[in-house]
Amino acid sequence: MTYQGEVLSIGALLERAQTGSATTPGAGVGVRHTAAGNAASCASLLAAGGSVESCWRFGILQTLDDYTSTLRRGGTALAAEVFASEPAPTGAIQLDAAFAALADHLAERDGWQTPAWALDPARQAEGWFPSVPAIFRAEAEQDSPRAFRQRGIFITGRSLSRA
Repeated sequence: MTYQGEVLSIGALLERAQTGSATTPGAGVGVRHTAAGNAASCASLLAAGGSVESCWRFGILQTLDDYTSTLRRGGTALAAEVFASEPAPTGAIQLDAAFAALADHLAERDGWQTPAWALDPARQAEGWFPSVPAIFRAEAEQDSPRAFRQRGIFITGRSLSRA
């Protein structure tokens, strides 16, 4: 079996894994996906007739997954780069506000500087409950993190939970 150009036996691979001399998969890889890229994909999805709700799942939750993966792989400084470039308008103010809210929320949670674009007061929705059934709206109004609530987006405590 080959490992970084070397031909190694299974035993040698196991030994490297046990001694910690093997490199972590993905180590040295920078940011793979960004909020700006996911917002552009949402804009295309919306232009093709997709819903704002589907863009919440694809754009916002995908960005959360991308951030979490980058955080695990490269730490906080690298993960913050997921939000370094300002996402262009998607065509739905709710999504534009949600990208800003997510950046602000994660910056506050993980201790990095919120990007200036995320503080733009124009990134504001009005009473949007993405993927929150009516029965859970009171809970969302109460539990929504500050960054989302401040921008008029109401989510439950489970809305940002990922498997």
